[in-house]
Amino acid sequence: MLADKDRIYTNIYGWESFSLEAARKRGDWADTKSFIQKGRDWIIEEVKKSGLRGRGGAGFPTGLKWSFMPKENNGKPHYLVVNADESEPGTCKDRDILRHEPHKLIEGCLIAGFAMGANAAYIYIRGEFYNEGSNVVKAIEEAYADGLLGKNAAGSGWDFDVYLHRGAGAYICGEETALIQSLEGKKGQPRSKPPFPAMAGLYNCPTTVNNVETISVVPTILRRGGEWFAGFGNDEKNTGTKLFCISGHVNKPCNVEEEMGIPMRELIEKHAGGVRGGWDNLLAVIPGGSSCPMLPKSVCDTVRMDFDSLRAVQSGLGTAGLIVMDKSTDIVYAIARLSQFYMHESCGQCTPCREGAGWLWRIMTRMVKGNASVEEIDMLLDITKQIEGHTICALGDAAAWPIQGLIRHFRPEMEKRIMEYRKTAPKESLAAE
Repeated sequence: MLADKDRIYTNIYGWESFSLEAARKRGDWADTKSFIQKGRDWIIEEVKKSGLRGRGGAGFPTGLKWSFMPKENNGKPHYLVVNADESEPGTCKDRDILRHEPHKLIEGCLIAGFAMGANAAYIYIRGEFYNEGSNVVKAIEEAYADGLLGKNAAGSGWDFDVYLHRGAGAYICGEETALIQSLEGKKGQPRSKPPFPAMAGLYNCPTTVNNVETISVVPTILRRGGEWFAGFGNDEKNTGTKLFCISGHVNKPCNVEEEMGIPMRELIEKHAGGVRGGWDNLLAVIPGGSSCPMLPKSVCDTVRMDFDSLRAVQSGLGTAGLIVMDKSTDIVYAIARLSQFYMHESCGQCTPCREGAGWLWRIMTRMVKGNASVEEIDMLLDITKQIEGHTICALGDAAAWPIQGLIRHFRPEMEKRIMEYRKTAPKESLAAE
């Protein structure tokens, strides 16, 4: 269990003010100038040493991503874009950072921006996060007033500006290139890659897009050292601390910072008060936000919460948003509801996702009642495989994976429902539907 002295987010519950004065008392904005004066290569090397992987879901090594930005300036400006479009059901970590710890993010923007040669950062925030966005704006204004942003930011000799951009609530704009399109005033639709944003991103200029949590931990990593951060975790590929969101059928839903690789059962029982009705009442857990395939209790008993451990059991850490479901859950209906969400949020650009997400939802609505044939379960799985990996962005995968997890672990429940419906439904009802 992570000791309080090792927590990065010491005000995640908002017990203190989010103001600059309070943030400084917690250690933010300390030695920022000295980090920048050590140079780009030193910052990137420390981030690489830390083993920090993207906290937005993909888990790509952060230092490596920063190193892709061109070192030579060819006349085009470089940009840092912060993805605060937190829209994944079951995920609510970034909003607490934005609400209670905005100065960690702003300081991280300055350091990361310098490391990649950027003089400006755009924080793209989910439009529904009105109060969170207002707190970020106040924090930005405080930073400008104190000389921490603008010309000669924090006395470092580096000019840096930060802007907040409110989105319009589209889930697809959480994908980095769709986010860039939206920032440019265009329809939020993903771009084909290559070129990748590091070569041609915002306004066709070199750009890096990072998640709120990823950027926010960087100042503390530099203050305490990359090796300190790498000392936490399950192994050298899954290091550091992580914010976990725990919701659903638990006694105390919460956001909590813990060590990467903590056993799922320990995480739920120590911080969320355990499963409602006890651990034996657990049915399944979606471990990383709604797009990750669910895991049954038999797997949850022992699995660890890190990227590679969850991938080994055919799921993923994602955003570390755990959705806990006890035995009262209609598991087929729960996944059908997620299918409706992904159908609604598809941007419609790629045929497999545009058409396939609708097919998945329509079949799932029949599966909820049992008005289907057993053979259609295999057909449903086949449709998910035709969508997965065949779209520009991962929204198609996100629509497919929850259904794959359902079929993998709860196929008997689907078959039982079909058999029961066949026994009780009138023949004319079967024909009509």
